[in-house]
Amino acid sequence: MAGESKTVHDFTVTDARGNVVDLSIYKGKVLLIVNVASQCGLTNSNYTELSQLYQKYKDQGLEILAFPCNQFGGQEPGSNEEIAEFVCTRFKAEYPIFDKVDVNGESAAPIYKFLKSSKGGDDIKWNFSKFLVDKDGNVVNHYEPTTTPFSFEDDIKKLLGVA
Repeated sequence: MAGESKTVHDFTVTDARGNVVDLSIYKGKVLLIVNVASQCGLTNSNYTELSQLYQKYKDQGLEILAFPCNQFGGQEPGSNEEIAEFVCTRFKAEYPIFDKVDVNGESAAPIYKFLKSSKGGDDIKWNFSKFLVDKDGNVVNHYEPTTTPFSFEDDIKKLLGVA
């Protein structure tokens, strides 16, 4: 694989139920990959907007991949079951919730090492950093935690080919 350019589709991750998920199942979909937390000041606005965007564009090919992370202020202390329950009950999230991961440091999940190296290599600053990935699995943009999902809806529409 040396020298071969990788895409998001080359990775496998574990979902909140412990199932291994090959991200190649998302070929042809636009992905929004987000590190999430249940007890952050950004939680309500982000989860609300993510759920609304998902409802609006899931049939056109948008998929949101949420990765809980407890590296920022200990704001995601719960178990996978508690996190999934919280998100699905409180925010009616229908998109997949994955296993809790580290996004920074030596123990960072391989998918996050790849996402960061694709867009500058900087560490994730806080909860709700968002990576937008095109249908071919290439990272096209990285949005800071304070950037609301609605604020880049046009970028999503462009990748989906939705007028």
